[in-house]
Amino acid sequence: MLEKNYITNSKGQKIAVLLEQSENQKGLAFIMHGMGGFKEQSHIKTFADSFTENSFTVVRFDVRNTLGESEGNYENANITNYYEDLEDVLNWAKNQKWYQEPFYLAGHSLGGICILLYAEKHPKKVKGLAPISTAISGELSLAREPKERIEEWNRTGWKISPSTSKPGLMKKLKWHQYVTGVKKYDVLPGAKRLKMPVLLIVGEKDNGTPLEDHKLLFNKLPGQKELHLIKNAPHTFKETRELKEIKELFTNWIKKVENTPLKQA
Repeated sequence: MLEKNYITNSKGQKIAVLLEQSENQKGLAFIMHGMGGFKEQSHIKTFADSFTENSFTVVRFDVRNTLGESEGNYENANITNYYEDLEDVLNWAKNQKWYQEPFYLAGHSLGGICILLYAEKHPKKVKGLAPISTAISGELSLAREPKERIEEWNRTGWKISPSTSKPGLMKKLKWHQYVTGVKKYDVLPGAKRLKMPVLLIVGEKDNGTPLEDHKLLFNKLPGQKELHLIKNAPHTFKETRELKEIKELFTNWIKKVENTPLKQA
């Protein structure tokens, strides 16, 4: 049964959290959406369903400054506030009766780099890590944007783009503020600490966080790892075929991790 909670973060702002608690809980997973995303997106729900159907309690949440139910405006979105909200949700969860460690973390795009950063800082708390269509470096992400678009955003101070998840909605981001913040982050130097099992999935037509970026991360991971390519898929997965394939990959990976003796990070 789904239960919605509104918690207050360290800055006194509201964060919307969706909890699906298992009656016979075998584990715990936290699912994080990407830039301009929200907790009910079809791919985020698919990640979650993969865990709930295997008797996991699952927490999804809307970060601030996005398109969901938490406080803030999209124009102020950045990696820092995404990461802060992940930590705040985890801190809230610690006081709940269903909390357990180590837990799983799954995230899409900007959510992916956030869970990677968290796992590098707290490797013993994370049993399995699934950064999907993930960003791995602020500098690399900026380098993937077409030059003419960068010039336009630098000139106007805004990155304006249509939302693919909420048709008809235009997303407007303070570009200079975002760039200044995103350049501070890179998971590659700390990837050696990610000794837990890692599942990487990326779409074949993902131009923002392409397969070559995932390979850079994959090659630095020291533990059990998988990298899968979804044929003809974009950055954000929506098609039934794509979601079905992702569900199978997640389910198989979860079962594999659960049947592997836990090693100390």
